[in-house]
Amino acid sequence: MKAAIRHSYVDFDGIRVEEVEKPVPKDDELLIKVMATTVNRTDCAIVTGKPFVMRFFIGLFKPKTPIIGTDFAGEVVAVGKDVTAFAIKDRVMGFNDEGANSQAQFVTRQETSPLDHIPSTLDYEEAAACQEATHYAYSWIKNRSFNSNQHVLLNGASGAIGSALLQYLKYYGVQVTAVTNTKNIDRIKALGADRVVDYLKEDFTKLGGQYDVVADTVGKSRFKLCKSLLKPGGFYVSSELGPYAENVFLALKSKLFGSKKVLFPLPSDIKASIKFVKLLVEKGKYQPVIDRFYDLDDVSAAYVYVATGQKTGHVVLRTQA
Repeated sequence: MKAAIRHSYVDFDGIRVEEVEKPVPKDDELLIKVMATTVNRTDCAIVTGKPFVMRFFIGLFKPKTPIIGTDFAGEVVAVGKDVTAFAIKDRVMGFNDEGANSQAQFVTRQETSPLDHIPSTLDYEEAAACQEATHYAYSWIKNRSFNSNQHVLLNGASGAIGSALLQYLKYYGVQVTAVTNTKNIDRIKALGADRVVDYLKEDFTKLGGQYDVVADTVGKSRFKLCKSLLKPGGFYVSSELGPYAENVFLALKSKLFGSKKVLFPLPSDIKASIKFVKLLVEKGKYQPVIDRFYDLDDVSAAYVYVATGQKTGHVVLRTQA
């Protein structure tokens, strides 16, 4: 089978597509024919080993596994003798933020791993785009209460995490002011944004107004720039550590001082996030946004494009083409 591989931490042009042996499922595993996966920010960190903190999970000096990829959608083609929840020909999707070896034509996964059936309304490409970013968006809303009286300012609304979080917030009736660029204004309005700000024409940090939450899903702003936008008791949350990992320290400091908080949620419980997005898909309340498609042989080009930070929603990799 073909697989995207790197044996050490490399730049994106160091990724190679090679022929490797197809995996054989153990008694508690499924063999899945991967139909689609995405290239995302987590994948970029796994390939390069940056930020360095990522290496504590994927291998300090070199990667624990050479095959890259974190999410997938595909068809079950074989099951181990102890597998009971899945059967051959089931359509499944899954994610592992420490790596799933999924940018390949086949992958094995344990039955107990973060894995679920694909809703009938989604094709494989759409299902692949319901994993990584939706998991991080879910980590921002889980264990928190949202309602129609709240107002959120969402920076990076056209990205993968941002477009997911926008739909999650609208599911709860939250008022959302979405920050995006000119080309994506109509798309973001269609996803339900109550107000759209074009950052190419207007500095959202100068908007005024009072928000319950400022959510920076692209990590391009800072708490000190957004603090004036928050109501007392409001909070700022970012997808990045910030300069010198300031968001981690500010999250600890703001627990003790001040009425405006910084939150730095640690993503966890992938199974719950998959079930949540699946529920919204089945209710007709969630649709993944897809920017471009690449074939597996063009995987390096897909990574280079994702690293520009200019993608809209997801970049999907087709593995069987």
